[in-house]
Amino acid sequence: MITLVRRITAVCALSAALAACGGGTEASRTGMTAPATSASASPSAPPRPSPSRPPALTPGPGGLTPVFSHGPRTKGKTVALTFDADMTADEGPRAAAGEHFDNPELIATLRALKAPATVFMTGRWAEQYPDQARSIGSDPLFELANHSYSHYAFTANCYGLPRVPAHRMRSDVEGAYEAFRKAGVPHAMPYFRFPGGCYDQQSLRALSGLGVTAVQWDVVSGDAFATNADAVVRQVLDGVRPGSVVVMHCTRSAAPTTERVVRAVVPELRKRGYRLVKVSELIGASADRA
Repeated sequence: MITLVRRITAVCALSAALAACGGGTEASRTGMTAPATSASASPSAPPRPSPSRPPALTPGPGGLTPVFSHGPRTKGKTVALTFDADMTADEGPRAAAGEHFDNPELIATLRALKAPATVFMTGRWAEQYPDQARSIGSDPLFELANHSYSHYAFTANCYGLPRVPAHRMRSDVEGAYEAFRKAGVPHAMPYFRFPGGCYDQQSLRALSGLGVTAVQWDVVSGDAFATNADAVVRQVLDGVRPGSVVVMHCTRSAAPTTERVVRAVVPELRKRGYRLVKVSELIGASADRA
């Protein structure tokens, strides 16, 4: 039986519209959140990983969806940068008015730095920016993963987010994969990040048939709504350890400093001997260790 990482580091964010503080009990929370409205979802199952890519971790006791928050601490200095591409189902009018939920400059910088990354994307983001979703999902430098369709919460009391009913949790995840397919994304990984980072046993059980691994993190960047890029850089560099998963955002309007943060963090991590990897490599290393 593969040993699953269950401890989620407590963190604090910057607004009631964001996840504030997380715990490692029944519900774990962090990340960017915003109100959402109902959205239809396709019953299609998520694409299975190709043979060349590591599969999701095996479900744990009781058939619960496995939860992953960092890789091995003793198998080399690796770190995974992850970016949440957040957009909720009711934010179309704001996007039409000129608000940028995307961040093409950030993606361009990652490419220029040849920095691998995992992007957790909502289905609504993929609908709004299909060309960018397809570009990210087609680039071998990146891997694209699921952040739900509507950005509803999967538990109660998740920073004011409306809650997905238990019977719709699975379809909300499937709806994001369907949005990726419609955008022309050739492959999406079997990894899922809960909106707000909020989950409990009920939500883990509801998603268990999908074959996904829930991916959390052990380093919160603090980039959401930050205006001081240097402070975010320090927070990331102070928190990183071998095997770390760092959470940042690919949403320019709500995380305006992230591109500058990446330009500073990536060279410094490499200077300190870290190798940047995608989440799949950390999960594969964890499976090998078990």
